[in-house]
Amino acid sequence: MSDRSEVDLTGVRQSQGVWLVKVPKYLSQQWDKASEKGEVGKITIGKKQGKTEVCFSLNEELAALGGDGEKDAGSLQVPKEYPFRMHTVGGQTMAVFSQRDTGEISLEGMVVHRAECRPVASENYMKIKRLQIESVRPQRLSQQLDRAVTTIFKPVANHNFNVEHEKKKKSEGKMVRAEQQVVLDMLFSAFEKHQYYSFKDLVDITKQPVSYLKDILREIAVCSRKGAQKSTWELKPEYRHYRPAEEEEETQD
Repeated sequence: MSDRSEVDLTGVRQSQGVWLVKVPKYLSQQWDKASEKGEVGKITIGKKQGKTEVCFSLNEELAALGGDGEKDAGSLQVPKEYPFRMHTVGGQTMAVFSQRDTGEISLEGMVVHRAECRPVASENYMKIKRLQIESVRPQRLSQQLDRAVTTIFKPVANHNFNVEHEKKKKSEGKMVRAEQQVVLDMLFSAFEKHQYYSFKDLVDITKQPVSYLKDILREIAVCSRKGAQKSTWELKPEYRHYRPAEEEEETQD
């Protein structure tokens, strides 16, 4: 059994409310680069058309460091503005605790709001997403041989890997699954050309099994259920690099 620790409730009011906010991994990494007592950014709360709007602005110095940690005009700059998407707590009872170096645990407050901290879609943000996908790809290594390979291979009617490949093609409707990162690359590349696609078109583009493609697609895109683009797929807001139609209309006005 694990050791039990007492929770220090001294000075904590029952009405103490805190926010539980989900942030992108690369943003939390930028925060880690700040000095011990440095400012990581500011939160602004305002009203627009009667609705509360919350936005986090990353500190100028941290934003200037870039995604690679270097302060260089040529380095990849991380987004600076992050609007919040607010959610209700949904009847759940959640609390935030902190632990000191001594092992003492304290209750900081009860969660009263949940939110997602999402970047404003931009070219730099799309580049960061691509780098994250590429970072999980297996590395291919090349090796220079000192001498010619003289191994003699006996000819065979069909190699084992060809047999396995044919079996896969038959079991999956003549479509063989590619690595998830490869499929994501094909999808992002397609959505850079057009905003909407039918699922049939995406199957033709990626050449992937229907159920496998749909599982991957649901992670980055949504299917329109009504309107002129009914039954077509579009990237989720956090993956888009264009502005919504409402913002375009406001700009023209």
